[in-house]
Amino acid sequence: MTSRLALIAALARNRVIGRDNRLPWHLPADLRFFRQATMGKPLLMGRRTWESIGRPLPGRRMIVLSRDPGCQAPGCAVARSLDQALAIAGAVPEIMVIGGASLYAQTLPLAERLYLTVVEADVPGDVWFPDWDERAWRLVWEEAHPADAAHAWPYRFQRLERMRVP
Repeated sequence: MTSRLALIAALARNRVIGRDNRLPWHLPADLRFFRQATMGKPLLMGRRTWESIGRPLPGRRMIVLSRDPGCQAPGCAVARSLDQALAIAGAVPEIMVIGGASLYAQTLPLAERLYLTVVEADVPGDVWFPDWDERAWRLVWEEAHPADAAHAWPYRFQRLERMRVP
């Protein structure tokens, strides 16, 4: 079995994904979307993303990618290279890349699926989702939500799949 590599990210219209090693918003529905999309799947993340989460997430195998030989991530596997991380994940239907920006940039060319939460706002930040060619992707599902008492901005959940070149 060949594992499909998928990226999951919440990003603002200006592609911001973080500020001060945190999400720049609190969207309870996005947290539920993340949980539902990632449950039971291996999660691949960079060290700073691991530090922002700070604990293993239940029901998911967490693999932290770091070149730092002293990197410790209790309850997680630690890999020194992407190849090693993919080997640790093993032959599963889907491996989820959950950030951060440099790991997204490294894995986007290999990804076959994107799970995105698009926050309909331009927000300040210091970490951005990489530039990507939207023409290479097909939107297969989208669900839009208005702002409400729990969500300061409107947002959209999307699932995109890489278009195959015949």
